[in-house]
Amino acid sequence: MAGTVEGEKIDVGFSGRRCIHLRNCVLGDPHVFVPNAKGQWIHPEAASVEKIVAIAESCPSGAITYVRKDGGPQEKPPVVNTLRIRENGPLAVHAEIVLNGETFYRATLCRCGASENKPFCDGSHNKSGFAATGEPALKDTPALDARNGPLTVTPTTNGPLKLEGNLEIVTGTGHTVDRTQRTFLCRCGQSANKPFCDGSHKRVGFVG
Repeated sequence: MAGTVEGEKIDVGFSGRRCIHLRNCVLGDPHVFVPNAKGQWIHPEAASVEKIVAIAESCPSGAITYVRKDGGPQEKPPVVNTLRIRENGPLAVHAEIVLNGETFYRATLCRCGASENKPFCDGSHNKSGFAATGEPALKDTPALDARNGPLTVTPTTNGPLKLEGNLEIVTGTGHTVDRTQRTFLCRCGQSANKPFCDGSHKRVGFVG
């Protein structure tokens, strides 16, 4: 399910394909994002534009988007491109992401190998029992000259995610794992060096 609900001051978009059901939206304001509603469940008129913007930008998957119509600023890419490693879960990216010809600012990418919506997470890690720390060993890497800019994400055929651009990889608690401009991250779920690829996709016959 995808679409846009138009409001007087703000339009709110939703992509069911990207949603990972963290419920940030319905917990953020259940009057705007009505849980378990039959039919229309997004009501842009039920809160201030600023509140809706804050809720949308807290959606890590990018399933919730907005277009302001009140003259206020639209969403911008972050000052620092980050990839957060979720404990036993996906890779949450906040950057000017370029993927499959599209540009967006927030995404959760599968790293368990089981998603039926690759390269995006669809929650399959919960069913498959995927286990991987969100606090891997830290690398001693120098600061990047620039920390923002486009980040190209390429799901390689039957292999890892290739990320090209300025990026800080951080743990779930915010510690910096790596600072890089080009890296390959596991998406088969089998690497012994998660979140990085170690070639295990070839051994297990990963398809994606």
